[in-house]
Amino acid sequence: MISLGGGWDELLAPLFADEKYKKIREFLKAEYSTHTVYPDMYDLYNCFKFTPLNNLKAVILGQDPYHEPNQAHGLCFSVKKGVTLPPSLKNIFKEIADDLGIVQPQCGDLTKWANE
Repeated sequence: MISLGGGWDELLAPLFADEKYKKIREFLKAEYSTHTVYPDMYDLYNCFKFTPLNNLKAVILGQDPYHEPNQAHGLCFSVKKGVTLPPSLKNIFKEIADDLGIVQPQCGDLTKWANE
């Protein structure tokens, strides 16, 4: 079983034990072994690894999959340091700047947000 820590293991245990999840996991293993898949398999659950359940303040869900190397790394809309900001992330930063007056970051890695 996958161990995520931070209170997520107990919450997600029924999902990871479910036969449908196990089939998806086997499918993904095959895809990762024969194709280029993003994010890297070791980044799949970063959203849970970086944020303990009891510290969760907000959830950002995304439907904008990244498909270039070094973009996707297990956090919605986040891209690794040094990667050009995708349009969706630029829009998020623009809205935050417009609404809250926060200067738009140059780096699109949202790991800091997850750790907060």
